[in-house]
Amino acid sequence: MRDVSLALLPGLAIFAVTYGPRVFLHLATACAMAVIAEIACLRFRGITWTEAASQPKDGSALVTALLIAAAVPPAASPLITGLAALFAIGLGKHAFGGLGQNLFNPAMVGYTVVLVSFPAAFALWPAGLDGATGATMLDVFKHDDGRTLAELAGHPALGEIGAAGFEDAAIGYLVGGLFLLWRGHIAWRIPVGVLLVVALITVFLWDGGGSQSLGTPLQQWFTGGLMLAAFFVATDPVTHPRSRRGQWAFGAMVGAIIMAIRAGGSYPDGIAFAILLGNAVTPWLDRRFP
Repeated sequence: MRDVSLALLPGLAIFAVTYGPRVFLHLATACAMAVIAEIACLRFRGITWTEAASQPKDGSALVTALLIAAAVPPAASPLITGLAALFAIGLGKHAFGGLGQNLFNPAMVGYTVVLVSFPAAFALWPAGLDGATGATMLDVFKHDDGRTLAELAGHPALGEIGAAGFEDAAIGYLVGGLFLLWRGHIAWRIPVGVLLVVALITVFLWDGGGSQSLGTPLQQWFTGGLMLAAFFVATDPVTHPRSRRGQWAFGAMVGAIIMAIRAGGSYPDGIAFAILLGNAVTPWLDRRFP
């Protein structure tokens, strides 16, 4: 857990530089609520105060909080981040029996609850330190009336290789993910499967330059929370398959669902839904690919 928290720091640092001090407010709120919820749930389950107070030291609640804070738009109310952390720990983790017993990734449970409850708060992201908000690249691609990528050049939502406001943090999460791979903490087949399928579907949809094709593989990789999800969320060892073939299938399925929602869903991105659906299928994948 310490290594995972350390690996998140490059992306979170770039996130804070891009979006300003509100990121720290979200981080503080998520961490505080996750620890409080952890202790409260342990007490509710009959654990003594002394044991309950020592449990957050394992770092799992902190990692959950960091993932949530990295996913919620900084312009949103910190109360939303706090609610996400509360539901992540209470519903996503302890409702299933605590650490190691959860079927679904806790951070994605909490994030999805607030995403569907407060959709307007997730519609616009600040464009930078000036606090102005605007549509993301995925929104632009979905509602651009068929303009080509050449015509969209210079649009404030598009960056150098991916989405403005997202691509730099995504590079930070990629660096952190490679660190986790080097340390042997995560199954490499899952992030490779996710990124490979996203790239293949993007190439398949490519129409020579129309934005309706959803851009290039790099633009899909370096927008939204794809790098964060591929290396830090989908690789949660409790909620992904154990076997090699199962991990390939899990990664491919997550990537395919993400692209299906990005291409035709009502939400601009589908990462949380893809992860949760993949988690739900994991028991079957464990039986199918022992």
